Amino acid sequence: MLEQTINQEIKSAMLAKNEARLRGLRAIKAALLLAKTEKGVSAAITEDDEIKVLQKLAKQRKESADIYKTNDRQDLYQVEIEELEVIEEFLPKQLGREELVAFIKDIIAKTGASSVKDMGKVMGTANKELAGKADGKTISEVVKELLS
Repeated sequence: MLEQTINQEIKSAMLAKNEARLRGLRAIKAALLLAKTEKGVSAAITEDDEIKVLQKLAKQRKESADIYKTNDRQDLYQVEIEELEVIEEFLPKQLGREELVAFIKDIIAKTGASSVKDMGKVMGTANKELAGKADGKTISEVVKELLS
């Protein structure tokens, strides 16, 4: 289970006095605890839920890093990037651009989509099948590209 792995990694980071890694791990632990409490006392979170939590954290870090970079705040940008690297360690391997294009072409063929008007059908199927393997923004870009 991810929570146990995170706890072990936190101990290792504390012993190594690795502050950047410790920040990222603590953010993951806090998000997982929050997800657990939202589900209820007796409910356990599934592996899919854990992946969604990690994806949300990664997305937040990316967006914050972009904002800090735009505003020339290199110190804050670096903090976000360090945490993002730690979070990404626990996410499933992301598909490369070529693999993603091939996968989406297959989905387009299955759904019979022919224009941008059919994007909703393709996105719904793609998001389900590619959950955890690619982020929604990238999927959307590729779908638009292929349908136009």
